[in-house]
Amino acid sequence: MDDMLQSNTAAEGNEALQSHALALGKLLDEHHGGDVVVMDMRSLNFWTDFFILATVTSSTHQAGLERHIKDFSREEGLEILRRSRRPETGAEEGSAELRSDEWCLLDLGSIVIHLMSARIRSFFELERLWSAAPLIFQSEGAKVKASQAGLDG
Repeated sequence: MDDMLQSNTAAEGNEALQSHALALGKLLDEHHGGDVVVMDMRSLNFWTDFFILATVTSSTHQAGLERHIKDFSREEGLEILRRSRRPETGAEEGSAELRSDEWCLLDLGSIVIHLMSARIRSFFELERLWSAAPLIFQSEGAKVKASQAGLDG
């Protein structure tokens, strides 16, 4: 009986996590995050359950999306465990180096959010790297890009 209770509790926890990941993806899409995707990583690794990817157009855009994520997390009782940005490198146009506003990672434990510039997102191609992950959400822009890149199935 205890095993059944634990199993039900785990299932409810998984549903809540997926619901939070989906809501965060939609939140980023509503606030003009570009090409938003939510990837279900549970069958592919042990260190996180969901990746959320969104393209940002500027450091101001990135900061605004971060604020919305923080507000949502606070309202839903989610904790941001780590926020990571690359240190300023003074990268020049066309260089492979990252500027601090090109990739921000917000680690909520079971949900990892990547806010990336278009240049960095296209360079690292996380969707292609983790292409075996089922998508539980794709913004319209992400669907178009996936279709053009041949990643739509």
